[in-house]
Amino acid sequence: MTAAAKDDDFGSKKSKNVAVIGAGVSGLAAAYKLKSNGVKVTVFEAEGRAGGKLRSVSHHDLIWDEGANTMTESEVEVKSLLDDLGLREKQQFPIAQNKRYIVRNGMPVLIPTNPVALIKSNFLSAQSKLQIILEPFLWKKNESSKVSDTDIQESVGEFFQRHFGKEVVDYLIDPFVAGTSAGDPESLSARHNFPDLWNLEKRFGSIIAGAVKAKLSAKKEKNGEKKGSSEKKKRQHGSFSFLGGMQTLTDTLCTELGKDGVKLESKVLSLSYSYDGKSTFENWSVSYASKGGKHAQASSYDAIIMTAPLCNVKEININKGRNRFSLDFLPQMSYMPLSVIITTFKKEDVKRPLEGFGVLVPSKEQQNGLKTLGTLFSSMMFPDRSPKDLYLYTTFVGGSRNKELAKASTYKKLQTFHFG
Repeated sequence: MTAAAKDDDFGSKKSKNVAVIGAGVSGLAAAYKLKSNGVKVTVFEAEGRAGGKLRSVSHHDLIWDEGANTMTESEVEVKSLLDDLGLREKQQFPIAQNKRYIVRNGMPVLIPTNPVALIKSNFLSAQSKLQIILEPFLWKKNESSKVSDTDIQESVGEFFQRHFGKEVVDYLIDPFVAGTSAGDPESLSARHNFPDLWNLEKRFGSIIAGAVKAKLSAKKEKNGEKKGSSEKKKRQHGSFSFLGGMQTLTDTLCTELGKDGVKLESKVLSLSYSYDGKSTFENWSVSYASKGGKHAQASSYDAIIMTAPLCNVKEININKGRNRFSLDFLPQMSYMPLSVIITTFKKEDVKRPLEGFGVLVPSKEQQNGLKTLGTLFSSMMFPDRSPKDLYLYTTFVGGSRNKELAKASTYKKLQTFHFG
């Protein structure tokens, strides 16, 4: 049977049956999309709660997130998901989200919001500013010796240092990478972590020139399209959260999937695939153990979607027919340990509160005694997250630069993030 015939066969079945492994936001969103298209879906989750790393906590009139604090909707699929779930009314956009700080010489410094303002500011040295100004002229598309396929494995740090110098990497790229992934610029791939910029370099040579041309092209296309509705014009842009925290997203997805759609405390032990050459249906068998269950249970499915972390996937026995399917092709992944510290201060005790989104700490600032990755001004962003007389802060500790500190006592962690 040809691949096309198989697809027709699968499409002809009235009620397809799919299993999703992992009830994080990816798994839940995939399951919701399938259910919306008439597919019967079952989500398996080993833990006692759905949502994965998205976890919102409400305690003593405080609301905070212990995973991601905000998200964006740059992708069309995300916009559609929010519309379909009816979450627009629950969206929360941070107050003064363009005011962001980076620590330099032990003190937080407000970062300019655009390249021109950055050049005019005193944040970077004259040498770094000159390198930024000259970047469009130093990196030409026709200079293939500089821009080549040999840079595919180039690190984030190496990529940006080639274009803008070491100071930009140390005080702009490093804190950004640490704040978004808890990693460091030298251990992450430029191609995979900044694909848009990597592609701009391949197309134009210069990142700055490429970004300007891409923006002008996008603006021209937008002007050529019909004007959107007044509702779309009023819609805010940038990062956002939801009333009640980020977990509102996964809670809503769970509600849509229903009790029978999500099996909590159900650890998948093995997956077996058996194709008899005739039918593409129910060729997958999922064996799982529920909490308190003495024996493993098994169910049959037409297809499997895997969204669990790689470290968990490698623990699952996967068989194809009578043979064990090797997972040697899966890459080795390092998951950075990260701790979240929630602190509150009485407003009367904070003499000079910083207004804005938050502050990031470069690795170099460890020499000044600062070992955190950064702090979000949670109640500044979302005033309803704390009582009116308190400031709420969310601080991140650990990551690649301080793995042991992430596992240290709370007292030791609290000693790491005070300025001055």
